[in-house]
Amino acid sequence: MDKIRVGRITGAFGIRGELKVYPYTDRPERFRELDSVWAGGKEYPVTSVRYQKNMVLLRLEGITDRNAAEVMRGVDLTIDREHLRELDEDEYFIFDLIGLEAVDESGKHIGRVSDVIQNRAQDLYEIETDDGKKHLIPAVYEFIPEISLERGIMTIKPIPGLLD
Repeated sequence: MDKIRVGRITGAFGIRGELKVYPYTDRPERFRELDSVWAGGKEYPVTSVRYQKNMVLLRLEGITDRNAAEVMRGVDLTIDREHLRELDEDEYFIFDLIGLEAVDESGKHIGRVSDVIQNRAQDLYEIETDDGKKHLIPAVYEFIPEISLERGIMTIKPIPGLLD
């Protein structure tokens, strides 16, 4: 995956070409660190960033009026993978987790990670079994003792009823 989605343009803000962006990150302040973003197959230098509630207000070079900004509505913003922020130990990007093989502690195949649901208490990993059933597993060490991106495996320690 060369380009990583960081947000979606939801519309124009004001009359000078500012874009209202819904961020796909838990740290919207990260937008201040970006020199440029990709939108619609074109790279745009970022000229200003500010925030309003849960939205990022972004100004891109070359988009100077409301009409130009409105044309961008619905476009995803992406960055090159090499510009992703460094993660702390035991932190993962959601897109790296989706598709991992889920196995039990003995290595027996359970299914695949099909989604990550972000909750206030903790994230939930959605595991889809080969028969199409979906199970939600809390993203805590007691249930997920190991994640290996290198091997493409998430180890699950099931308790009775967790995968029923």
